Amino acid sequence: MAAEHLLPGPPPSLADFRLEAGGKGTEVGSGSSKPTGGSQGPRMAKFLSQDQINEYKECFSLYDKQQRGKIKASDLMVAMRCLGASPTPGEVQRHLHTHGIDGNGELDFSTFLTIMHMQIKQEDPKKEILLAMLMADKEKKGYIMASDLRSKLMRLGEKLTHKEVDDLFREADIEPNGKVKYDEFIRKITLPTQDY
Repeated sequence: MAAEHLLPGPPPSLADFRLEAGGKGTEVGSGSSKPTGGSQGPRMAKFLSQDQINEYKECFSLYDKQQRGKIKASDLMVAMRCLGASPTPGEVQRHLHTHGIDGNGELDFSTFLTIMHMQIKQEDPKKEILLAMLMADKEKKGYIMASDLRSKLMRLGEKLTHKEVDDLFREADIEPNGKVKYDEFIRKITLPTQDY
């Protein structure tokens, strides 16, 4: 099985994931490169670190109240939000529908991994920020004025206060009356925070 060669010495929780993922008659071990709905779970392991898989398994286990390796579809949104994702109810329904699970059904850890991977991939903060900035730049100059950005940050979405905008501008080295170039701004505000 291809997933078994990804990480040496897996903890028992990852071994459980591999057994669940491969034990359903999917194309995991057949060598087929044709993507099917059932075979995506194990492939997700390639895109997730060992730490992420462990964190997801720990959260999944909290909602697996009967310790059967399954959680209720109704618990999916809460479990995803516990892991930092921000799915809307519509997105959760689409994920469930994609995997043929109705609102009263259950999903295994393999399916949960696939759903989390897809959700996190679509929630790319750089893409969201760039889209918002492009909408503000009607002339497509590659930058917007700091005053325009301040106005948008204080009026749209999660509205920021004057102080929060000031702090953000200070962190990103933006002059209050200057120009804000998209690429530099996005790079500065999406850098991982230092873990002291």
